[in-house]
Amino acid sequence: MSSDTIKTALLQLSVLENKQENIKKAIRFISDVVAKNQVELVILPECFTGSYNVNDFASHAESVPNGEACQALSKIAKELKIYIIGGSVIEKDFNGKLYNTCTVWSPTGELIAKHRKIHLFHVEIDKQYFGGSKFNEAIALTPGNSFTTVMIKNKKFGIGICHDIRFDELARIYRNEGCEMLVYPSAFCTCQGPMHWELLQRGRATDNQLYVCQVSVARNPTTEYVAYGHTMLVDPWANVVCEASEKEEVLVVDIDFKKVQEVRRQIPIFPERRTDLYNTLKM
Repeated sequence: MSSDTIKTALLQLSVLENKQENIKKAIRFISDVVAKNQVELVILPECFTGSYNVNDFASHAESVPNGEACQALSKIAKELKIYIIGGSVIEKDFNGKLYNTCTVWSPTGELIAKHRKIHLFHVEIDKQYFGGSKFNEAIALTPGNSFTTVMIKNKKFGIGICHDIRFDELARIYRNEGCEMLVYPSAFCTCQGPMHWELLQRGRATDNQLYVCQVSVARNPTTEYVAYGHTMLVDPWANVVCEASEKEEVLVVDIDFKKVQEVRRQIPIFPERRTDLYNTLKM
């Protein structure tokens, strides 16, 4: 495999009520996809260990990196010698605060990055828009306050979680720091999805000339919060490289990072930016 290419698996998993079963399923899917496709990187969805519901977050929360899901991801990453972007788990810190947290694991099983969701999901969408939705993570969760970049092979990734994708300033900071791919484990609802799922990913990719990926949980119409599904990867030209359906599904793709430099060379917008007039500052 070329140093400019990373064979990647995007796992759109259905989530059950039982945390232990969800973890076992994730490990089984990881093992299967690596055995069949020899992937180097696996990306999981947001809240893959339990239901996406403010009243349920505490029931499947765990410490990072010593919790049950974290230790399982560490073990399988080391065993298979792969990188894992571990979707997100609900993290409980030593003060009892809860965070929506993405962990990233190296082929040695080391925790190499941790991103606490910066922008907590809060919407009050009227019913005429695909049935509407009301949700406020801040009822149960605390926002993170740190940017998160990580090297996977020789490529820099920027990490966000779901609602973080709506804030272009975060993506711009990651681009300024040299990122070539942005990853957002996600669980968009079925009213947001048709309106903005693809639009936001293609927008972030166009503005920053990099890959953008959102990995969703599979849709379960029987749950209180119904996820959109449609896990997607968008390239630096803003073309959709691959897209899942709403059901449980695995996508395997060779991500060619040469395309990032090709796009930036052909449309050199960043050297032309008028930072004497405007800028995105990292505070």
